[in-house]
Amino acid sequence: MDTFSEKYEAFLLEFGKGRKMALSTSVNNKVSSRMMSVVLIDGKFCFQTDATSRKYRQLSANRNAALCTDNIQIEGICYEIGHPLDNAPFCSRFQECYKGSYDAYTSLKNERLFALDPTYIERWVYKDKIPYIERFDLKARSYEISEYIGI
Repeated sequence: MDTFSEKYEAFLLEFGKGRKMALSTSVNNKVSSRMMSVVLIDGKFCFQTDATSRKYRQLSANRNAALCTDNIQIEGICYEIGHPLDNAPFCSRFQECYKGSYDAYTSLKNERLFALDPTYIERWVYKDKIPYIERFDLKARSYEISEYIGI
């Protein structure tokens, strides 16, 4: 296994099944962010939203989006999959991670399932209290980690 694959697999395992993340979207040079319940399925970051929401309109106009949690920033391309109930892997994982949200929202007729296909991931890591920036370029399949020097 190459370094990129090894490091990326380790990152995904550490990320876990799901996390609360800020989703940032934009259209017409206006950016907005909101907290989302996100689950990881087959390397894609999946979430559901209402088809009448601002984020849905923004994602329909501009599929470029970003997710952020703790020390992790993820950039990627979002695409709509369909209704959440039509996707068994999503339902299983989402119910496991966010039962209250699953019960309250997943069956609503306007809910739509999205997946963010990551293109770039950056996170801060600390080794012996020294900060490093770890970068994954998924398009180029490149990995790098460098000590944060600052100015």
